[in-house]
Amino acid sequence: MKNIQLLGLLLVVVGSFLPLVHVPIIGNWNYWKLDHYLAITCWIFAACAVFGIVNNSAKIVRFFGFLLILLFVFTLVAVKLQSLDYFSFLPFKSWRETFAGIVKIKWGWVVEFLGAFLMVFAGNNKQVNQRTQI
Repeated sequence: MKNIQLLGLLLVVVGSFLPLVHVPIIGNWNYWKLDHYLAITCWIFAACAVFGIVNNSAKIVRFFGFLLILLFVFTLVAVKLQSLDYFSFLPFKSWRETFAGIVKIKWGWVVEFLGAFLMVFAGNNKQVNQRTQI
């Protein structure tokens, strides 16, 4: 299961460089362009998960995988709220929501969440094959 956890970790790290948000005229943003502190937090959580993988501690890997999922959900909510706040100068709420809707979520989030879920659900299987060979 260590290989699956490493694959999940690799997907999280690579996913942070993929396009996560598309802002018209400006272009695609990855985690670093969204927010430096969130990107550093993501990489610190990934480094702590590496520590758990190297030491064969599935609990540490699951914990930091769960923290990564929470961080990704927080980032998605923050992007939505920030885009609504960015257009707060518009007089009507429907206009604000329309213009905030032009900020699109990109396919990089699928890679991020897939990697984090692999880290959480790929734990050590403690079942040992008890069948004896003749």
